[in-house]
Amino acid sequence: MTRTAILVDGGFYRKRATHLWGAKSAEGRAKELHSYCMAHMNDKDGSENRQLYRIFYYDCAPIGRKSVFHPLTKKNVDLDKSDTYTWSLAFLAELKKRRKFALRLGEMSNQAYYNLRPEITRQIVMGKKKLETLTENDFQFIAQQKGVDMRIGIDIASLAYKKQIDQIILISGDSDFVPAAKLARREGIDFILDPMWADIKDDLFEHIDGLKSQWKKKK
Repeated sequence: MTRTAILVDGGFYRKRATHLWGAKSAEGRAKELHSYCMAHMNDKDGSENRQLYRIFYYDCAPIGRKSVFHPLTKKNVDLDKSDTYTWSLAFLAELKKRRKFALRLGEMSNQAYYNLRPEITRQIVMGKKKLETLTENDFQFIAQQKGVDMRIGIDIASLAYKKQIDQIILISGDSDFVPAAKLARREGIDFILDPMWADIKDDLFEHIDGLKSQWKKKK
């Protein structure tokens, strides 16, 4: 029996899941994440019989009690009254109720702002969109996460050194985890990366034992 821990880079998962399968309610996204992780446990491609140790979910609680200036409306937005704030709290609450889920939460930077979405900026530069046609949906809220990558690295090291598991499945696409992956492999841990069909850098292939994404994008 292969003891398997699944580590989920929450910011990466939410972004990729929305791209692949569209927006969902907080409850719907939580159910989807659980099902996605369990698809790895039931994967018939490998020969090992996997036993779930735990699903570790890494993210940040949303910023509350803060106003951020919106460049289009020229008004301050109360973040704790936004739909994103409400959705994020509900999503985390749903995950907390699920068996075998462990939440590892960092903090959001106070340096938050609204900026044009990259695809909108490209359209403006190419002359396909005019400034006077911009809407609030053309902007995205930007805030840097603090402490999330560190928590992932620490947990990988701890799980490996303590021999609590035989295998780690990391749902992410970030090459910052290469040092942690190398450490786990030196300790005899089978390290599998799931980038959810996203392209990954070449240096990641060198330091993992397998690459496996579940569920293709709906047509």
